[in-house]
Amino acid sequence: MANDPLLQPFQLKHLTLKNRLMMTSHEPAYPEDGMPKALYREYHVERARAGLGLTMTAGSAAVAKDSPPVFNNILAYKDEVVPWMRELTDACHEHGTAVMIQLTHLGRRTRWDKGDWLPAVSASHRREASHRAFPKQVEEWDIERLIRDYADAAERMHAAGLDGIELQAYGHLMDQFWSPLTNTLEGPYGGDLDNRLRFTFDVLRAIRRRVGEAFIVGVRYTGDEMLPGGLTASDGMAISRRLKESGLVDFLNVVRGHIDTDAGLTDVIPIQGMPSAPHLDFAGEIKRQVDFPTFHGAKIQDVATARHAIASGKVDMIGMTRAHMADPHIVRKIMEGREEEIRPCVGANYCLDRIYQGGAAYCIHNAATGRETTMPHTIPTAAQQRRVVIVGAGPAGLEAARVAGERGHQVVVLEAASDAGGQVRLTAQSERRREMMGIIDWRLERCEALGVEIRYNVWAEVEDVLAEQPDVVIVATGGYPMEDQPEVGHELVVNTWDILSGHVVPGSRVLLFDDAGDHAAMQAAEIIAATGAELVIMTPDRSFSAEIMAMNLVPYMRALQRPNVTFTPTYRLKSVRREGGELLATITSDYLDLNHERRIDQVVVNYGITPMADVYFALKPHSSNGGEVDYDELIVGRPQAIVRNPDGSFQLFRIGDAVESRNTHAAIYDALRLVKDI
Repeated sequence: MANDPLLQPFQLKHLTLKNRLMMTSHEPAYPEDGMPKALYREYHVERARAGLGLTMTAGSAAVAKDSPPVFNNILAYKDEVVPWMRELTDACHEHGTAVMIQLTHLGRRTRWDKGDWLPAVSASHRREASHRAFPKQVEEWDIERLIRDYADAAERMHAAGLDGIELQAYGHLMDQFWSPLTNTLEGPYGGDLDNRLRFTFDVLRAIRRRVGEAFIVGVRYTGDEMLPGGLTASDGMAISRRLKESGLVDFLNVVRGHIDTDAGLTDVIPIQGMPSAPHLDFAGEIKRQVDFPTFHGAKIQDVATARHAIASGKVDMIGMTRAHMADPHIVRKIMEGREEEIRPCVGANYCLDRIYQGGAAYCIHNAATGRETTMPHTIPTAAQQRRVVIVGAGPAGLEAARVAGERGHQVVVLEAASDAGGQVRLTAQSERRREMMGIIDWRLERCEALGVEIRYNVWAEVEDVLAEQPDVVIVATGGYPMEDQPEVGHELVVNTWDILSGHVVPGSRVLLFDDAGDHAAMQAAEIIAATGAELVIMTPDRSFSAEIMAMNLVPYMRALQRPNVTFTPTYRLKSVRREGGELLATITSDYLDLNHERRIDQVVVNYGITPMADVYFALKPHSSNGGEVDYDELIVGRPQAIVRNPDGSFQLFRIGDAVESRNTHAAIYDALRLVKDI
């Protein structure tokens, strides 16, 4: 692997980056009180330990109090950040990984009712659609203060021993000065392109005065807003040249697009079902014409694409950020010739969508990411081998099997279907979400390598399980759609699984009632709408698809915003009856006592999942723990030791949707944190 383009060093000024792979700046929302404490540090160190060339922290660290984070960002405007960043940097440096941080002022991309309740500030009064705050237009004293805030923050990072900083421009305050769509200033900071860039160069000069010429400084920016009236590709090229010629920056980190709407953000950072590496060629053209160190990252989810980006000379450093959330050991596996073992990023975007909804970033199928202080990425071998029987080969069951196999146990999986996958296999029936099968395929490959035995077409009964003489039984049978709703007329409706599986053909006038707000409803809606059927999507919630977060909703809306589809929130399906050759649906509301009637020829319902756990309850009397889980021990990571029945011959547990309706990540986390201690 010595000649692998990805493993070649890159010289950036005085800094030698040991390979070409990096994590681009991102904020996983792990800080505590705005500081990168133990979890934040371990998250980055895990990737450094595995050989990553450059880790870029924070996305983005706030340089000022009137840039309050809209999620849990590092607060670079506080002096106390210095020792925390120094600890993180020193720990990564021990493994030869360079560390930088992205600094920003969010400008209008925040809210006035966050942090200290200061007004948002921008180069105009124009509101950003995503965050909805109407900003104050900057005054001269604001500009003076903001330049000082940037310089102060940069000086703190220099003092913390980081290798460099990156200023975030696209969508944030700097870009709001750059773009004619968001800069209505007159005079020195508004008007032509040079004036609109003046604020950025004033900031860069102030930073250089504080940190000197040796400290590495770069800019992450959009080279083309792809918006009418916005920055064009020609503007982006001109900006790139000006940044190089200024002598104030050491690298360019190029993206393309705009992030002021959910749709725009999703095009900049594409999710599953969207093209891979959509902006790589654009970044490569900037590097070719400007001839300056160029970084890039946007849906570079596999090693082959990353290798092409470097081998072709398009960029100098390539970001695989979400890919490293799925598997922090990518570089090590490349170096050891184990690329086939890399856990794939499936583009589900659970990580980013959680952040933008105010949560911490978690990978949909690596439950150790974001839990590095409590969950292992490498599973230790158990002191004693045990026989583990798992019922169900969906994501929960296969994760349990994988982890038990890594522990060195003898593992048998009993699966009722002819294929593994459970609900993930159903989800992947939609072409746009077929990447979800990577969750299953990777686990099947690992299970095979670990000697796990999977038996298909086995509807496990108590006798089947007992015949295996298990030490541990894990029930991961998942669930099935709730079938007793609505109370009147449930025998006349079909569920979303019927549509997704193709067992039921969509009608011509369809009411889809969604009481769960998850992917099943929207996927079924896509299928129905594509037939040209007249479709009403109804939910009792105040907004539809409450469980589908912002970026994942974008492709659904692009498929469903068509004349034959109507969205109807805040109404509830009360009953269905047959009248002639039609169905008559009675509609009510949680807000008023009303009864509307709607004539259709098909009702599709999505009420969520009922656990399928009969075998679990049948096995309880035979188990030593009666199925009980000691939650305190589970949380702190100690083995389960409850004994309720001394005559029981095995421990019994159930996980995933066999417990309650949740999601894929929850099912996998259930399995990991239970089985890692068995």
